[in-house]
Amino acid sequence: MSKKVPSLHPFFGETTILFPVLLLVGMGIVMVYSASSSLAVSRFGDNLFYMQRQAFFALLSLGVMFTAASFPYRAFQVFAYFFMGLAVVLLVAVQVPFLGHAAGGAHRWITFGGFTFQPSEFTKLALVLFLAYSLSKKQEMIKDFSVGFMPHVILLVVLSILILMQPDFGTVMIIGCITWGMMFVAGVRIIHLLLPIPFLAPVAYFLVYRVDYRMDRILAFMNPWDDPLDKGYQITHSLKAFGSGGIFGKGIGLGMQKLHYLPEPHTDFILSVIGEELGLVGVLTTLVLYSIVLWRGAVIARNAPDLFGSFVATGVVITLGLQVAINAGVAMGVLPTKGLTLPFLSYGGTSLIVNMAFMGILMNIGSKVENG
Repeated sequence: MSKKVPSLHPFFGETTILFPVLLLVGMGIVMVYSASSSLAVSRFGDNLFYMQRQAFFALLSLGVMFTAASFPYRAFQVFAYFFMGLAVVLLVAVQVPFLGHAAGGAHRWITFGGFTFQPSEFTKLALVLFLAYSLSKKQEMIKDFSVGFMPHVILLVVLSILILMQPDFGTVMIIGCITWGMMFVAGVRIIHLLLPIPFLAPVAYFLVYRVDYRMDRILAFMNPWDDPLDKGYQITHSLKAFGSGGIFGKGIGLGMQKLHYLPEPHTDFILSVIGEELGLVGVLTTLVLYSIVLWRGAVIARNAPDLFGSFVATGVVITLGLQVAINAGVAMGVLPTKGLTLPFLSYGGTSLIVNMAFMGILMNIGSKVENG
């Protein structure tokens, strides 16, 4: 009888996920520096300000990913309710005056020790773990309206109200898609999933068409060149960045749109900076790296050894895929403007840490797929 060869640590065994993610994180540090150096000088008098913080969060997030990859993913079932409860508490804490931090008219952060934490990012992780646990536990009655559908929608409504208070309509859309996507994969009846659609129309009307700045984004999306100096400013400068980059780009550090033309080039529009400085080749390389991670995640979701692992992997793929698609779509002018970071690349500690935690959990599930 042959000896069983000890398996590699999931952190190193899942190279199809690990290598693209490390490349994206490394690329993110470089591009955050390039995109933010001028902005950092004007705001803080230090051109390295954002890059140094991003590098710090990258190292911290590597530790988080390693820990998540080492921690048996099935044990997360025990913490599902705790994480969800913590997410609700943090979303409420954002509204507390001495805890919450406001920027640009939004209350989305908690400040402590000189750092800011964004609870809505943690909520995505908590929601995926909670739904995976709940949906896997209720499989025998998943087609029952009061068991498979209603409790999860009630949770979504509660989270959505708390996040809309910030306000953050984009995150509400993302957690809604996560919830619907995971329920669909878990086997919830299609008729139940379609039932709320007629009620969403008036809600969307009040949340979009009755809010001036959101309506302005829709109008700017439809024709940004009608008002390129105001409502269409972000989209037009983003498109200029892509257009001027050509096939191979101007070179790292040589872009012009980041020089106080393109708003927040190190966060929401970092893909535009990549397009200008690394060209079409850089943008396609970035999207290919994401595609590799998403493809491997889908394989893991399909072949996971249990339902909980399969649903967690599904949630991770939906979350990552949505964020990439929305951010890229906004930057390229095919979706209305929405402030959303590009995973692993954009500046932002909470987003980076949460996404790396997702990758660690995904690698742990993947190691069980390979090792049986």
